[in-house]
Amino acid sequence: MLAAASVIMLTLFGCSGQGGESQDESSGVSGELVLYTSQPEADAQKLIEVFNKEHPDVKVSIFRSGTEEIVSKVLAEKKAGAVQADVLLVADSVTFETLKEKHMLEAYASPELKGIPAAYIDPDHMYTGTKVITTGIMYNTTRVKSSPSGFADLTLAQYKGEVIMPSPLYSGAAAYTVGVMSRTRGLGWEFFRNLKQNGITVDKGNGAVQKAVVSGDKACGIIVDYMANRSQKDGAPVAFVYPREGSPAITEPVGMLKTAKNKKAAQAFINFVLSEKGQQLASDLGYTPVKEGVAAPGGLKSIAGITAMDVDIKTLYQSREADKTQFSTIFQ
Repeated sequence: MLAAASVIMLTLFGCSGQGGESQDESSGVSGELVLYTSQPEADAQKLIEVFNKEHPDVKVSIFRSGTEEIVSKVLAEKKAGAVQADVLLVADSVTFETLKEKHMLEAYASPELKGIPAAYIDPDHMYTGTKVITTGIMYNTTRVKSSPSGFADLTLAQYKGEVIMPSPLYSGAAAYTVGVMSRTRGLGWEFFRNLKQNGITVDKGNGAVQKAVVSGDKACGIIVDYMANRSQKDGAPVAFVYPREGSPAITEPVGMLKTAKNKKAAQAFINFVLSEKGQQLASDLGYTPVKEGVAAPGGLKSIAGITAMDVDIKTLYQSREADKTQFSTIFQ
């Protein structure tokens, strides 16, 4: 989800005092776990650091990139008969539906599902949402005198050449956003054509949007909520708007691959992410938790306060490639 030009591979593991190959006496979980994620690098590192306090004998290798590139990698590995990932933690449920249809996911009903709304749990238990990330508008308060109140405002003449958004060809969150907004009354594909005519810049990911608006290079950006909130808390002259039309909202699901080599460790990781401790960590990192009873971070709305744009997941899944093609045609 960040606009990293390169793919990052890191290896993190806890120190148990017994060595990386010894068994976790408290949980019986040990060995190597391979995680593919679109989380920002620093967040992925922190997640594994806290997970390893619970399971110090699990060595976690992380492959981090944009969701769309991760999916391409997993499908290429499947074709070669050598899928490396045990667990996926990527942007949206549409991505998981792609892999579910290809019978690449392993069903797992975590004991930590209590308190998570049914809407965020796949009925076949192939994946579960871990947080709620909305897309809205970040604007630079030194560049914008009258803040936009909705997405449609970004097509006005006052924002000509002053808006930036992430590409759905790289970012899973952006792909989801395009799919939802193109099917939302009052926006549709006409909205994207109007953005094009108004000189919008399309960059690789949300990180590029964040950088451009924080620096004042662009006045406004279509971006995920937590990045805008972090920038504001860091002292940047920015503010975030939940658009009047509603917000595209992804849930960054977690799921286990059927080919996982260490399913016990994969289950332990899923349990941790969905546990109260894992959800509190999500909030501490600046995300709206998916578990009831865990408060959202300051500056962001809780699940109950979010007006989410509602589009059928099956429709989004079946149309994703066509949507990306249509977007490319408009912005070529």
